[in-house]
Amino acid sequence: MSPRRTSHLELVIILGALTAFAPLAIDMYLPALPTLERAFLATTAEVQRTLATFFLGFALGQALYGPVADRFGRKPPLYAGLVLFGLASMACALAQSVEALSALRFLQAIGACSGAVVARAMVRDLFEPQETARIYSALMLVMGVAPILAPLLGGYLLVWFGWQAIFWLLAALALASIAAVALRLPETHDPKTAHSLSLGPVLARYAALLRHRHFVGYALSGGMNAAGMFAYIAGSPFVFIELYHVAPEHFGWIFGTNAAGLIFASQVNGRVVHRYGADRILRFGNLLQTIAALALVATAATGWGGILGIVIPLFVYVGCVGLVSPNAIALAMAPQGAQAGSASALVGTLQFSVAAIAATAVGAIHRESALPMAIIIAICGTLGLLLHRWLVGGLSSRASV
Repeated sequence: MSPRRTSHLELVIILGALTAFAPLAIDMYLPALPTLERAFLATTAEVQRTLATFFLGFALGQALYGPVADRFGRKPPLYAGLVLFGLASMACALAQSVEALSALRFLQAIGACSGAVVARAMVRDLFEPQETARIYSALMLVMGVAPILAPLLGGYLLVWFGWQAIFWLLAALALASIAAVALRLPETHDPKTAHSLSLGPVLARYAALLRHRHFVGYALSGGMNAAGMFAYIAGSPFVFIELYHVAPEHFGWIFGTNAAGLIFASQVNGRVVHRYGADRILRFGNLLQTIAALALVATAATGWGGILGIVIPLFVYVGCVGLVSPNAIALAMAPQGAQAGSASALVGTLQFSVAAIAATAVGAIHRESALPMAIIIAICGTLGLLLHRWLVGGLSSRASV
């Protein structure tokens, strides 16, 4: 199929949906985490490990898909990943222990990450570098619907049908996506630029990217930003449902409000990025995130403001993801050209590796307050700010992609 036969809007919707598999698989079952503790007679840390293993699988899997996408094209690894995601989702619904669920979540994540890798690479294939930040912001509009609707839907599925229904629905979404990819998504990879899959050249490409100071700086600043958000994702069900006694079916309203802030910020970014420059907006987002995270630590430690003292700084922090993430990805990917698949994979691997660490840390230091979650978020926000300043440093304040 020629790209001309698929409209710009269709491409954005399909690529955004592929990128949304991770937030769907993460956010839809968040209201069920306390229920899973009781269902499997598990500890909080054991249940939160099902999140950490997903992040780990999502990080490691991307390193595999990138070279394959640069060798065989974008769609073959995408089909493989979506099939794996669907099968693993069905197996999750049938899991009989928290250990089995953790292992299956790892496989589910390896399938889900095919969408993220291929979507980023296709954006780089199809659009000029100066347009990519705007397109990534548009993708965040599509994928941002997932964090709004997923916990709401997951909460009601939990109440009406049980936690297993969440994973059956994810399997059905995988099947629908396979059909959309087959019927409406063009192959965007130029076979003339195919890279070898031999281990030596693959490792050499990754090594060259890791020596690229600005690539690593943008990937890590975006990664720490994402890690803070995933610390919030891992900790918030227990903070709001267990500590503040928010009903599982109502938890999604809090989560969805924060996601709406992220969508709004990403769309503002798409409109102003050409005026102010991607790097300048990214630095502003990093700074605002850090301030919000430190305020969160203060309110969590003192109890000031009650639940609103937790919700408001979280809203600001999560909203700033819409200012940081699309610009960090666009600036990291812009110079990569023919190795867009490998670059996309490494961006995702770096980002979700630190996310897995953050989610694990929240579970490991869980206690009867919001403070552990707040501290991890503050560490992530501060490191994102500092890593950008150190590795990217003195680019023009109007730097653009």
